[in-house]
Amino acid sequence: MPLPAPRRARVAPVIPPLAAPLLALLLGMLPPLPALAAGACPPLLRHTMPRLQDEKPIDLCSYAGQVLLVVNTASFCGYTSQYKGLEALHARYRGRGLVILGFPTNDFGQQEPGSNREIADFCENTFGVKFPMFAKTTVRPGAGANPLFVALAQRSGQAPKWNFHKYLIGRQGEPVISHGSAVDPNDPNFIRDLERLIESK
Repeated sequence: MPLPAPRRARVAPVIPPLAAPLLALLLGMLPPLPALAAGACPPLLRHTMPRLQDEKPIDLCSYAGQVLLVVNTASFCGYTSQYKGLEALHARYRGRGLVILGFPTNDFGQQEPGSNREIADFCENTFGVKFPMFAKTTVRPGAGANPLFVALAQRSGQAPKWNFHKYLIGRQGEPVISHGSAVDPNDPNFIRDLERLIESK
């Protein structure tokens, strides 16, 4: 009587190292891909702000990956003419990834007393402002302060002391560079900081 054939030992398949994460994902051992990409918007921009013209809520995460210039503005200030320089920056650099965000405030000298509609009309009719503007807000530190400006002050170490304070923000939400109200949008040092952030990918 012939002897039965010996059983062959089972050898577990060898999974290449690079294939292991993919296999784990397919088996449900890793979070789905959307969860892996959840950090695309930096914490600094995780706010929703009402637009000036119609108070439609705008998610600031929509500006992630771009260089931002955040400015608190006023219609009746000695620095109000800086709107012209800001709009020139918008036209010059928007194709390279700059977005200017304007936030009117009545915090300093009561120099922005009008309604959102009045402010919008003034910006458009007087300076032809085309960059995004948001509803009138409070930027002075304290109760009720705009959370974006609270975070900007914390990161830069400087809170606005008057109208037209400027914050430059890098593409990844950092660094945050602060420039005071008296710094003109065409100031060479300001332009140097702006171009350095634009060139950083």
